[in-house]
Amino acid sequence: MRQDSLSDDSPPPSRVTRSEQERLAQLKDQIRHHDYLYYVKDCPQISDGEYDRLFQDLVALERAYPELVTPDSPTQRVGAPPLDELGKVQHERPMLSLDSLVNSEEVLAFDQRMKRELGTDQVEYTVEPKFDGLSVEMVYDHGTFVRGSTRGDGNVGEDITINLRTIRSLPLQLQTGTYPDHLAVRGEVYMRLSDFHALNRRMTERGDDAFANPRNAAAGSLRQLDSQITSSRPLVVTCYEVMAMTGSHPPSHWAELETLAACGLPVPTLRRRCETIDQVLAFHRETEEHRENLPYEIDGVVVKVDRGDWQARLGMKSRSPRWAVAFKFAPRKEITEVQDIAISVGRTGTLTPLALLKPVEVGGVTISRATLHNADEVARKDIRIGDRVRVERAGDVIPAIAERIPVSNEVRSDPFHMPSHCPICGSAVAREGAYFYCTGQAACPAQLKGAIEHFASKAALNIDGLGKKTVAQLVDHGLVKDLSDLYRLRPEQLLELEGFAERSSTLLLDAIARSKNVSLDRFLMGLGIRQVGRHVAKVLAKEFGSLDAIMSADRDRFQETREIGPEISESLVSYFQESSNRRVIDQLHTLGLSIVDMTSPQNRTALLFSGKSFVFTGGLMRLTRDEAKALVERLGATVSSSVSKKTSYVVAGTDPGSKLDLAAELGVTVLDEKAFLDLIEQQKEG
Repeated sequence: MRQDSLSDDSPPPSRVTRSEQERLAQLKDQIRHHDYLYYVKDCPQISDGEYDRLFQDLVALERAYPELVTPDSPTQRVGAPPLDELGKVQHERPMLSLDSLVNSEEVLAFDQRMKRELGTDQVEYTVEPKFDGLSVEMVYDHGTFVRGSTRGDGNVGEDITINLRTIRSLPLQLQTGTYPDHLAVRGEVYMRLSDFHALNRRMTERGDDAFANPRNAAAGSLRQLDSQITSSRPLVVTCYEVMAMTGSHPPSHWAELETLAACGLPVPTLRRRCETIDQVLAFHRETEEHRENLPYEIDGVVVKVDRGDWQARLGMKSRSPRWAVAFKFAPRKEITEVQDIAISVGRTGTLTPLALLKPVEVGGVTISRATLHNADEVARKDIRIGDRVRVERAGDVIPAIAERIPVSNEVRSDPFHMPSHCPICGSAVAREGAYFYCTGQAACPAQLKGAIEHFASKAALNIDGLGKKTVAQLVDHGLVKDLSDLYRLRPEQLLELEGFAERSSTLLLDAIARSKNVSLDRFLMGLGIRQVGRHVAKVLAKEFGSLDAIMSADRDRFQETREIGPEISESLVSYFQESSNRRVIDQLHTLGLSIVDMTSPQNRTALLFSGKSFVFTGGLMRLTRDEAKALVERLGATVSSSVSKKTSYVVAGTDPGSKLDLAAELGVTVLDEKAFLDLIEQQKEG
């Protein structure tokens, strides 16, 4: 197994000799070279054992001389502390999307348009795969990787630098002597199919939900707040566009890819320079024929005018370049039979019809069920039990029924109708627009499990250890029948559950006990009220100040609040008018749950933190990062992931990182953990 990280258990620095410095530099270069051969070129020249020996030699030297550890060292790919949230990054230039074409006639028309606008009778194109992953921007300064971000809205993305650093195919240092001073590159992060299936197998074996497809797996892995999780996922990256660079820009897209490859960056190996549009069509046809043999998912090819000066002349539209298009593959489709139509009940009670199919293989994946979305969709397509249907992987991802296939002289079953009562709990079913939902709420086991998971989530009461598997056991064993039962759990009850011992039982009960002090917005979020997410919960908490005020408000009062419209008002009133919901809230109060009431005299001092902004960096000893964040939010402050002139306080724990230096530059007040806790106490006493 190849090594990934350097232990933090390092001795104090000692004097380093020139020969040791040279050896350390040599080891870094060797490891980078073999990483490039292994992860980018897929042609390793040494065994894993030899590689590990080189890596351990570097680890030993850096432990002995920690002052020589640099951010681009191969040992520094993993180990950053978890983030509170992903910061925002302005892209060097807009990351545009592509117009999609689905047949050869549209591609021929695109070629004619290019020739007409350029005033020429021949246009060369570069054609490459359209990877099915997550688009990212990566920035290098003086050859060192310094920043990475998601596409976001095209102009601003999320900062995922520490997560991108964990991807072994992405060099932290470009190859010496070949790179510009500044380089911004666009690429795609994805998973190889074999790695994706192996990851899903591991997740299933430990009781976690498997990912639906490689794209979801890649996106979910890359947007983790904890880079340790990202590092455990088998991600790869391929680069395909220069966003910005110092010096002269390559004259063509093909030269652009060659330049990136010379820098040591992974570029598409399956690509072709085409002199005519007929060659483009041939490449598309050949690639589609062999797509099942590719080690990764693609859903088409990208066609780009090759010459850079012609790209500049053609320019951009509002959201896409004029000089490039995505030539998509036909969706994978097969014919099978609808054996039944079942109903799935979600966390909020929404009923979704699912077609249970005679298993059929579509694009290498066995499909046995497909979503029918809602009753209107079923009626529009007129899908019934026993029908022959054409199934496709929409976008080569989500199984869906494209259409019914009529059969001569067939005798069809009755049209499908949504049930009048919930198939899980028997409660009445109500309708809201195109959707039907169970009115049973917490009395419905399907909703109860989802409601508890939501209540315990990080954005709500943040109860660590209360995951999907544990929640299912608690409900199935009858230990939790509503949210208040969480606070009645006893150690001996947990010990009867699979996977629980004394320590794990104690940890869960401690986490539940810590959640008894919660801010109003987090509590509202945790209740799972329809259409009340994190933002609306914060709006309500700020407007009303207390739970009592919210529970007693009517529709008109809610609609006086900015951002609260008729639908949200109706949802709030309906929720709090339900006697079972009020009973659960009363029980939570009785069992010691404390919700910060901004209108009560004892909490008016919290207003002293109103308008204040905190940034946390490094590890805290007496609180977790989430606990510290929740504490200042309850006192009226906001928490940010980045330091600016508007920051009121930076709270620095162990190994604080660069945020501390930036705070010093900007003159922001810095508090250690003791000073931070003292400040909190002063506010409470004041």
